[in-house]
Formats: sequence, structure tokens, C-alpha cells
Amino acid sequence: MGFRDSTEVVKYIGGIFETAFEDAEIGPKLVASGLVFAFDFTDPGAIVVVDAVNKKVYDAFEGNPEPMATMKMPADTGNAYWQGKVNLPLAMAKKKIAVEGNVASLLKLAPLGKKLFPVYINNLKADGRDDLVV
Repeated sequence: MGFRDSTEVVKYIGGIFETAFEDAEIGPKLVASGLVFAFDFTDPGAIVVVDAVNKKVYDAFEGNPEPMATMKMPADTGNAYWQGKVNLPLAMAKKKIAVEGNVASLLKLAPLGKKLFPVYINNLKADGRDDLVV
């Protein structure tokens, strides 16, 4: 079973970035990156835009800052990534994740997320969404 709807995708995957901004180690590094990046998910369809400069997470492109890079993938792939189950460069090479824009900047940020994997899993479990744990 996957996410029920786009609201859940934004809640969990968008929410992990809100947590990242509050982290004393990760937050300043995200802000310093100067990036605006987006995730365009399918199954269910959802868009998460992360404005690292202003520490904001949006749930659509319209009316929000233009992303410098966009990653397109099924929501299940995003869910698995935040549990440490997806190797980003490999998934990109195998075309499981498509990236438009500044790929190098996204890859530089990827190591920061590792500290958040347990937080993401705990968020799922706390909401009784053990079915999303891979």
C-alpha cells in the first residue's frame, strides 16, 4: 500500500524538510545552499517545492519560487528514499528518478538527509502508517 492521496505525500515528504530546517546541523546548510528545488510525484500526484533560502515548503509550483531543479518520481520511490532504501545516483542512472535543472546541487545535499531517515520512519509509525515502512 502507498500514500492514500497527495495530502499525505506533502505531509510526510514535505514535512521532513520542515524538520530539516529546524535541525541545528542540517538547517543552516540547507539555507546556505541557496536552492529552491521541487519534487514532482506520481501515484498519487503531488508537488513539493522546497525554498531553502526562506525555510519554506510549498505544495505546488504556482505562485511559489521557481525551482532550480526538479526531481520527478513515483511517490513510493520518494517514500523509500527517506527511509534510506534508494541510492539517489543509481536511481537517476536507472531512470527511476528524472531530474531537470541543477542536478549537481541536489546531489551535494543528499548526504544531509541521512540523519533524517530515522525521523521520517518514526513520523510514519507515530501516525500508524506502518504500511508505508519499507
